[in-house]
Order: sequence, then structure tokens, then C-alpha cells
Amino acid sequence: MRVALYLQDLHPIRDGMEYARRAEERGFDAVWQAESRLVREATVPMAAYAAATSRIKIGAGVVPIWTRNVGLLAATFSTLDDLAPGRIMLGLGAWWDPLATKVGIDRSRPLVAMRECVEATRRLLALERVTYHGDFVHLDDVEIDIVHGNRSPKQVPIYIGATGMQMMELAGAMADGVVLNYLVPPSYTTRALAALGKGAESRGRAVDDVDRPQLVVCSVDQDRQAALDRSRELIAQYLGQQPHLMKASGVDPGLIEQIGRVLTWPAGPEEIRRARHLVPDHVVQQLTASGSPDECRAKVAEYVDAGATCPVLYPLGDVQLTIDTFGV
Repeated sequence: MRVALYLQDLHPIRDGMEYARRAEERGFDAVWQAESRLVREATVPMAAYAAATSRIKIGAGVVPIWTRNVGLLAATFSTLDDLAPGRIMLGLGAWWDPLATKVGIDRSRPLVAMRECVEATRRLLALERVTYHGDFVHLDDVEIDIVHGNRSPKQVPIYIGATGMQMMELAGAMADGVVLNYLVPPSYTTRALAALGKGAESRGRAVDDVDRPQLVVCSVDQDRQAALDRSRELIAQYLGQQPHLMKASGVDPGLIEQIGRVLTWPAGPEEIRRARHLVPDHVVQQLTASGSPDECRAKVAEYVDAGATCPVLYPLGDVQLTIDTFGV
């Protein structure tokens, strides 16, 4: 089974470099760096992980399509490919509200914006000279202007971070892969696979032509209650802040409403602590891989059985234990 590591901002970047080295040693397929909240952008730690390793793939999981001009986006990932040729993966996401609105971004027509971003960025990474006039992307005779380096097309696969089924269909139609979200049950993955297949079929592809890494919150601990409590806090925070995950989680709307009365975005530590007590054990077990090493391995296998090609483990607690639990 392919397996990957997912790092956010929970650990210093230098610790992340050590985790990337350890994951590579234990046979992990990839390390993905988050860029979701306004806390840590993805490309700086990606460069650090790439420099600290030699074989493992490094992915952006995922960068918003609204915050980087496609020319700069392509140049940035071309630069990362210079550092780690053939090991860089570009994950793109449509971001989420209320965060986007709070920083002045109008997320209207995200499907159109995503399609244009993928099309234009892919052509730029192929080192084409691109003219593109869409509703969101505008390029006039633009190329990655490599003067002294290797002018071969960049082998950077593009993944779409999708939660809703329309974005899932778009990923099936045009992306190299989809980054499936976390804090959803395996039944969600089954539904996502159907939408991906529909999109793939519309372009004469099969669903297996689309790579399907899936983020999975993973809290491994011999102390089962400690493992569940760590995930419980994360669940409370995300179900209170991110509407797209609230909908995809399948959690009782009444519980989500209760959590929403305690916290929203941004939320302080005390609000999060109060909200976590509202999350019962069965919801933790429904949405995460939490518990003993054997319990976590069994839960992760459910996502693979549902259609994920590579579980991407978001470790809560002991990162080394998580790596060793799933490593070869």
C-alpha cells in the first residue's frame, strides 16, 4: 500500500525535514505540505523537504488558485522541480469561506476558475508560450523565461483538491490526480469515486487514470483515550469553521450547529477546548484513524478499500510513531 505524510504547521519546519527523511527511509511515497489557513504557505517547507531528501515525492496539498498569478505559480513550481526533478506535485484548491472573503477574495465560479488555472499552468509548465483569455486567467504571449537552465518540459503533475462533487467531476475530467479531503468517512470516498469516474468518462478516460491520494487524520497512541481526544479537538475546530467539510462529513447537522455556537473562524484555544467536548467518540472513529496502531491501520485500510490510492496521513501526536506504524 502506498502511503504518504501530511504536514501542516504543528511542527517547526526543521522538524518537518527530519520527518520527511524518516518517511523516505521507511518507504513512504510522498510528503504533502498544507496551505489552508493563514499560517504557513506551502512552497518554502516543500523546498526544505526536497533538499533534505533524495527520492520521496513532495506535494502542495493544496495551494489556493486565487492567491498566485498563474505565471508566478508555474515559475514557482518550475523552480521547485529544478531542486527535485520529477518529485514535485502541484495541488490546487479553491480555498474556503469565510477566510477567502475576509482577505478580499470573491470565490465566485470556482469551477471555471479552477479549469482555467489548470489549463494555463499545465501549458506553462510544458514550457509553451501561452496566450490565454479566460474569465479569470489572462495571459498574453507568456512563457517561463528560462535563459540558462534546462528548457525541457517540467514533469509536474497537477492535482485538484476537491471536496464537492462538481469539483470532483472536474478533477476526473482534467487533472492528473485529486487530493481527497480529510474528516470525511470512507462512504464519502466511495461517492467521490463515482463523481471522478463520471468526469473521467466525459473525456474518454478511466477513473484509474486519476491518482487519488486522500488525507486521513491519524492519531496513533497506545493510550486510546489520548488518541481520540487529540482528534476530537481537531474535528471540533474544522466542523465549526469550514462549511465545505461540515457538509461532506456526514455529521448530524444538529451537532454541527452546537459546535458553531461555540466557535467560528478564527477561534482561540479556549473556544476549541469547549467545543471538543461536544464531539462523541463515534464521530471521532467515523471521521479519523484514531487509537492503537492496529486500529489506525484498519481504519486507513477502509479508505483504500473505498477507492483512495494513497492515504496521506495527518499525524496527531507522535509523528515518528505514525511513520513507523505505516512504514515498511
